Amino acid sequence: MTEAARAAAADPTGTRLRDDVPLDVNGMPHGQPVLDSLVALLDLERIEENIFRGVSPASSPVRVFGGQVAGQALVAAGRTVPPERQVHSLHAYFIRPGDPSIPIVYEVDRTRDGRSFTTRRVVAVQRGKAIFALSASFQLQEEGIDHAEPMPEVPDPETLPTFGEQIGPLIEKLGRAQPRPIDVRYVTEPPWVSRERGPREARSQVWMRADGVLPDDDLLHVCIAAFASDMTLLDAVLARHGVYWGLDNVSGASLDHAMWFHRRFRADEWLLYDCASPSASGARGLATGRFFSRDGRLVATVVQEGLLRVSD
Repeated sequence: MTEAARAAAADPTGTRLRDDVPLDVNGMPHGQPVLDSLVALLDLERIEENIFRGVSPASSPVRVFGGQVAGQALVAAGRTVPPERQVHSLHAYFIRPGDPSIPIVYEVDRTRDGRSFTTRRVVAVQRGKAIFALSASFQLQEEGIDHAEPMPEVPDPETLPTFGEQIGPLIEKLGRAQPRPIDVRYVTEPPWVSRERGPREARSQVWMRADGVLPDDDLLHVCIAAFASDMTLLDAVLARHGVYWGLDNVSGASLDHAMWFHRRFRADEWLLYDCASPSASGARGLATGRFFSRDGRLVATVVQEGLLRVSD
């Protein structure tokens, strides 16, 4: 943990932002202090050997952000696994909405410790009830066959406007004027813009990275990616139907989330998040995502199904 992150840990809920926190053009706090607060948020308190406790930011909406609980649960699992075993997959279900005003307890089941693979199951609990369940698998590094799909051709992230610049005057209406530890740059047209012209291709492409410098901790980088993976994934579903949160009568929530980690990466370096939606039916939308490092390596794959209800 960085020195700044240790300082942020004294205020893990983000109730006090320092005077030196930089602001985006729309007044959104960002940069290293905000990222350090996220690192502190993922630095769970160990209560017992297999029990951890986490909190939510004071700026949370009415329910806990799905990427937060996924990242914290993966931290809990990883802290019961030898560091030489790297997480290669996770599968999770969002069971109940989380309450950001109270702590979340993470209970880890040490399911299996094999010669090459380790399996953990984590249940997140509030008020005695499960709100989230995650299974994760870790593996000793091995050599083997290697191939990957190529990265799509896209503009460099530095040539694209920031999230704050793109969202413009809609920020207050959408409730996004809150600390943003992830720098997001849309390659495709943002769904709140494209909706004005109606449905389009079910695709979303963004560059994203942690907005600052992270410590050299492989598990932390994976957990930051898990956090970020829930931020724009369902944009691909919404784009296909020309609607967006807060601007149309659409409500939703993550139902399940799966990730496979193919190659090591740094979450504080630019990653292209290429997302598409192959199907939506029964008030559910399916989205797939691929993370590419800037040098073109496919580093992770994501699949999520979300609850999506659109009313007249």
